[in-house]
Amino acid sequence: MSAAYLKRILTSRVYDVAIESPLEPAPQLSQRTKNQVLLKREDVQPVFSFKLRGAYNKMASLSPRARARGVLAASAGNHAQGVALSAQRLGCRAVIVMPVTTPRVKIDAVLARGAEVVLHGDSFSDAYVKAQELEKAQKLTFVHPFDDPDVIAGQGTVGMEILRQHQQPLDAVFVAIGGGGLIAGVATYIKQLRPDVKIIGVQTEDSDAMVRSVRAGRRVTLNDVGLFSDGTAVKLVGEETFRLTRKYVDDFVTVDTDAVCAAIKDVFQDTRSVLEPAGALAVAGAKQYLAQHRWKDKTVVAITSGANMNFDRLRFVTDRAEVGEAREAVFAVTIPEERGSFRRFCSQLGDRNVTEFNYRMSDSERAHVFVGLQISAHGESDKIAALFRKQKFETLDLTHDELAKTHLRHLVGGHSPLAENEVLYRFEFPERPGALLRFLNCMSPAWNISLFHYRHQGSDYGRILVGIQVPPADKKTFKEFLTNLGYRHWDESQNPAYRLFLR
Repeated sequence: MSAAYLKRILTSRVYDVAIESPLEPAPQLSQRTKNQVLLKREDVQPVFSFKLRGAYNKMASLSPRARARGVLAASAGNHAQGVALSAQRLGCRAVIVMPVTTPRVKIDAVLARGAEVVLHGDSFSDAYVKAQELEKAQKLTFVHPFDDPDVIAGQGTVGMEILRQHQQPLDAVFVAIGGGGLIAGVATYIKQLRPDVKIIGVQTEDSDAMVRSVRAGRRVTLNDVGLFSDGTAVKLVGEETFRLTRKYVDDFVTVDTDAVCAAIKDVFQDTRSVLEPAGALAVAGAKQYLAQHRWKDKTVVAITSGANMNFDRLRFVTDRAEVGEAREAVFAVTIPEERGSFRRFCSQLGDRNVTEFNYRMSDSERAHVFVGLQISAHGESDKIAALFRKQKFETLDLTHDELAKTHLRHLVGGHSPLAENEVLYRFEFPERPGALLRFLNCMSPAWNISLFHYRHQGSDYGRILVGIQVPPADKKTFKEFLTNLGYRHWDESQNPAYRLFLR
């Protein structure tokens, strides 16, 4: 079987549409990590992603009769563009089912190549179910985004190029994982020729289906997936990709959203290119793995797999990149409301760069300050918090508090004496037309909204912070509301930052 895959990879017809992407050094990232970091620039392909390799290789292998009937695909965007370009080159019809959460830039790119787009569901898995219905109804040939030997072989040419371009010692290759097509192909090829090279898969913490499946020894279906890295938002990995990943991949690492945002910034600083979240995933994983395992003077490759970034998502990326690369720490500090205390607090900041500073008098005895500081390393926020406490300032380190990072920094200073029976909830919902209205329509008209914060963040999940005045007699009805609504939610009523600034 391994020999068969080698033959498939070596004979793949990807270069009818794809380029041999460059393997470039990342000098600033290499200097910071004390390792040689090389970027395999799949983001510079004609569709700004590696996906056209596998799509074209599969479609070029179809019989003329199958191509004449037309092809069908389900995709979060990049595979869709690969199929659309391939269909354009091969002169056949293409129907693409895409999640409604797909960034507009990807939908427009597919339409521009003459493909038909059907929007359905919130993730790839939802789109895949719809595609199966269309396959039967219209007799189209399905081009799987990852779980197909020809697709895997096409993606495996990335590994073939890496070994050809870098024949010196190589310690590891970091590969993003969604359904597993890229890592299955790359690992299968590299491990046959260079078994000494570690293959390390990278997933986000909220879309880690492959990691969970390998650990369980069977494919695991996730109930929900995070949509920030929409290109890897897969609930169930492929059967064949799972088999190859179990056999050839050495290790895995999971990263959070902040780390991905920081990686996007890292690549921009070294290349002046803006990657999409899934495209920066391998870089985020490489940084985290090198730090955790204390690697130094190693040579590693991170595959930058895509650059189809929605422009309005950049607001969220820039907000979170500083925290993700340990460049910003956020604190809530209580100071006595007396002469000289404010100056005394500010003197403790020293020459650190202040990234955010919010101050509001809460009563005649105490004031609460929300402050963001630029830092240079993980763990530095603990030292700063200890310094504040040493000066008798009550301090909460909010650097890793999701409520503070997403909402409170925009709402500081909102104590309300009128907010009787207030409960505070955080909600997440797929960013789609009508979702916010559905939320409001499901609420009882007897409940007063005492606080509401919503910020559109591109194609990520929509995030709402809501203060609702719920009388004690309505507690049961309120719980039913939460259940029937169906959105992910968190009760933040006891969050210490909320009780300081808003309660």
